[in-house]
Amino acid sequence: MRGRNGGSGAAGERRAALGRWLKEHRLSVRSARRRSARPIGLRTSERSALRLSERFALRLRTRRVQRLLVQGLVAACVLVLAPATWMRVEAGERVGTTAEAPAREVAVVFGAGLWKGRPTPYLAHRLDAAAELYRTGKVKVVLVTGDNSRVEYDEPDAMRTYLTGRGVPDERIVSDYAGFDSWDSCVRAKKIFGVDRAVLVSQGFHIHRAVALCRSAGIDAYGVGVDEPRDATWYYGGARELAASGKAALDALLRPDPRFLGPEEQGVTEALATGAR
Repeated sequence: MRGRNGGSGAAGERRAALGRWLKEHRLSVRSARRRSARPIGLRTSERSALRLSERFALRLRTRRVQRLLVQGLVAACVLVLAPATWMRVEAGERVGTTAEAPAREVAVVFGAGLWKGRPTPYLAHRLDAAAELYRTGKVKVVLVTGDNSRVEYDEPDAMRTYLTGRGVPDERIVSDYAGFDSWDSCVRAKKIFGVDRAVLVSQGFHIHRAVALCRSAGIDAYGVGVDEPRDATWYYGGARELAASGKAALDALLRPDPRFLGPEEQGVTEALATGAR
């Protein structure tokens, strides 16, 4: 009986020991799992320092991105403003009023649109300045250059009609019907009509581009900038010039042929000969 009780007591002790071991083992496994879910060996102060360093690194990355954005914006501004700056430098002091303009044989007037077949107010003001140049003896011939790409739209003839109504003789007016933009007008004035020196007439916001382009085309040019009130049209023209300056710089650099070049014409030479007789 004692043997049985003793055996039973030994077995009970073994079972109790096994139970304690299993309980301790389960607790140790749970503790290990909890420790693996957080940084090992880091105290509270160390974890705070880690979070602080992570926030600092994020802030540094944000500042780098902001710096790159600012640098990109500055580069874009330089690309936009550089052509406009080139136009101003190229024109230099070669822009003034009709009274300040030097005597040249030819005045070139750039088209500025029609309204119901008649010059728009801006174009009319350009033509008024050209008529004044003729009346004061500053120029002998007026070359009007504009768009006549459609039968129903004829800028040069409308400009001619306006000038004759302001006292400029018809035989002193020469028409360029393929002046589709400022570069085409400058190149054609040089290559087609043989103009070497001229007074250019346009609004103040456009005249610097006209002078820069005509100089690039080989014309010794002086620009008369016509004053206009600072209305919505004027501000639109100024904004458009900023956009057009990029194309102007490319035209001056690449020197493309006009959309229509055609054969040489003697209109300017004949008009000057008529004035000499």
